[in-house]
Amino acid sequence: MVAVNSTMLPLGTLAPDFALPDTEGNVVSLGQFDGARAYLVMFICNHCPYVIHLRKDIARLASEYQEKGVAVIAISANDVDNYPADSPEKMKLEAADAGYTFPYLHDATQEVAKAYKAACTPDFFVFDQHRLLTYRGQFDDARPGNQVSVTGSDLRAALDSTLDGERIVDDVQKPSVGCNIKWKPGNEPEYFLAR
Repeated sequence: MVAVNSTMLPLGTLAPDFALPDTEGNVVSLGQFDGARAYLVMFICNHCPYVIHLRKDIARLASEYQEKGVAVIAISANDVDNYPADSPEKMKLEAADAGYTFPYLHDATQEVAKAYKAACTPDFFVFDQHRLLTYRGQFDDARPGNQVSVTGSDLRAALDSTLDGERIVDDVQKPSVGCNIKWKPGNEPEYFLAR
């Protein structure tokens, strides 16, 4: 398992819109969440050990912040031909098993992942009510096998600051770490190839 870091998209970036199918086949767009107090967009998948390590805590955090007016959306962009464990059918089972209360979307073309410059699973992006990026980084310091308790402390602090309208200091944001997004052969973005 090779660890990959977030690209650390520039703060203040406007959230790219999208229209992607969820696990029920309904098309979900970012625009459907107009009026949210903040937005949390996550790139995750079913099989990544880093996501598996956090999945129940991601579900708890998402439910908690949805009640506070945060729109929460997860996207899987992995190549399902080479990674069938991440297929839409398996995503539906994973969402139910993990207790996801948010849309879990499939980015078959991988264009949305590229628009966000997503690099790894999990990769977390927080946007304010105007859809401007306030945080991109890790859930917390926990990793599979490092014996650090999963708390979601970094992401919670970012969401709380965003909801309070406070600027998050750039140098306290640590990149997320996880498995690389499984790009379709020949579809790898420049930012991935440049690593």
